[in-house]
Formats: sequence, C-alpha cells, structure tokens
Amino acid sequence: MAITAADIKFYLSGGGSNTDPNASIGGAISSTEVVDASLHNLFDVVSGAESAAGDTEYRCIYIKNTHGSLTLQNAVLWLQSNTPSTDSVIAIALGGEGDNGTAETPADENTAPSGESFTSPSSKGSGLSLGNLAAGHYYPVWIRRTISASATAYNTDNAVLKVEGETAA
Repeated sequence: MAITAADIKFYLSGGGSNTDPNASIGGAISSTEVVDASLHNLFDVVSGAESAAGDTEYRCIYIKNTHGSLTLQNAVLWLQSNTPSTDSVIAIALGGEGDNGTAETPADENTAPSGESFTSPSSKGSGLSLGNLAAGHYYPVWIRRTISASATAYNTDNAVLKVEGETAA
C-alpha cells in the first residue's frame, strides 16, 4: 500500500521521553508526536515583555516516515501557511545532521542552531528538499518564530508545515 499523509508524522526533539514542546530545542527524537494544530503545541505564549521588546525562539522537530516498508521519495517541506499576524513570522531550516541524524542542542530556546539557513518557502516548488526518507527514518527540522518589537496581541497566530513526496504503489 502506498504511503499516505498519515504515515508522515512530526515528533518533538529533546530526547526519547520529552513531552514538553518548550524543551524541544534539539537533541534526540522524542516519542511524543506533535499531533494537532492546537495553539501552543510547539511554541509558548508570547509574554507582554517579549511582545514589547521583540523575541526570536527556536524549536526542533523531526519529520518521520512511519510507513512499514516504503520510502517517501523526493520529499519536500514548506510552510503551507505562515502566521496571519503581521508582527510574527515563521522560518524553517533543515538540520545539518540530515537523514536519521540527531540535531544539535543549543544553549536555550533563544540560541540559533549553528550553520542552519532559515527560509520561509510558501510552496512545494520553493520548499526544502528532504531527499528520500526511508521507512522508519526521520529528519531534523528547525523552526524559528520571530516576534517584532511592539507586537500587538493576536489570539490565533499559527503556521502550518506541509510535507509531500512520491511513493511506490
């Protein structure tokens, strides 16, 4: 049976037992899946001080092919939708460790991973290439949230990541 969207899953980083999105700042893949599009499932609430001064935070997740036998071929990642707020933006970068690699662990959520290049691709054509993702393999991905100084409150600020590729029948 071909790979379906349900076979491609997102997991926190921070070690096998990490369940805290705020601790998802690199390290080994967690067994905790990011399963829905609810607010604050990856980034915390922006405080008044952060919105006044501006804030940049990083999270690391893993994209995993959970299909039992097939490779997701020519996989591509992009932002299906970026934040609706004009005071925030999401950018993504592939972890330099690559396929089945373990992401580095920066000092804290405000420290950028070293060597990664962040962009905000808005289509599959401009997306980031994951290459071929074999069954059971995963790929580290960094997400950067930037809040502008003097940002106004926005209750439903979010973004949506999309992964697509090809599959054998």
